Amino acid sequence: MLGIIGAMDLEVNALRDEMRDVKEQTIGFTRYYTGTLQGEPLCLARCGVGKVHAALCAQGMILALGVTRVLNIGVAGALLPSLGIGDIVIAQSAVQHDIDTTPIGDPPGMISGPNIVHIPTDPAMTALLDQAAGEAGLTAVRAAIATGDQFIVGTEKKNSLARAFGAAACDMEGAAIAQCCYEMRVPYAAVRAISDTRDGDGREYAEKAAEACRAEEALLRRFLPLENKAWEEKHHG
Repeated sequence: MLGIIGAMDLEVNALRDEMRDVKEQTIGFTRYYTGTLQGEPLCLARCGVGKVHAALCAQGMILALGVTRVLNIGVAGALLPSLGIGDIVIAQSAVQHDIDTTPIGDPPGMISGPNIVHIPTDPAMTALLDQAAGEAGLTAVRAAIATGDQFIVGTEKKNSLARAFGAAACDMEGAAIAQCCYEMRVPYAAVRAISDTRDGDGREYAEKAAEACRAEEALLRRFLPLENKAWEEKHHG
């Protein structure tokens, strides 16, 4: 079963409203919705903002609800000047930009334990997200997405993240979910719709987040049947 995680109601409500045969289950502070969407099984959750909420949500999905692969959705801030509102960033990898053990010789962003900076996304799911974005007529790029427990504003800070990690967007959840899936050996992918441009601020985000979500919903409606078909063919012939 595919699991989809978004941080806010704005990011998951449209999908939840389209689900059928929905059952609700609460684990901790997270409410999970299992049912079907476009006739295929799905688990959907709003994790809440930040890396801890995100990791807890992903762990609950995998261990308690039997999710076999995870897609993280939502909005993000652009790190590149070429990206506009509603443009799409498909994660090639995920990195936690606020982890810093450089004083003891580690590279910026290295996650101790797995000893990795860039957590790779699942190639098959990522390719299908790319295909779905094209079918939806959306502008999309593949790049790293940088995650931290900060709402990033300011051109200088955004430029530094882009340079340090080759990232095109910044969020507050993606790499935490990626780490959970990486350690649990569950395929993971992520897609972000731009809600605030590189030179934007919190006011732009507040005004444009709903518009960005609508662009992402158009992508997801094309992605879901592609992904379910590919999973069935791979695992059931």
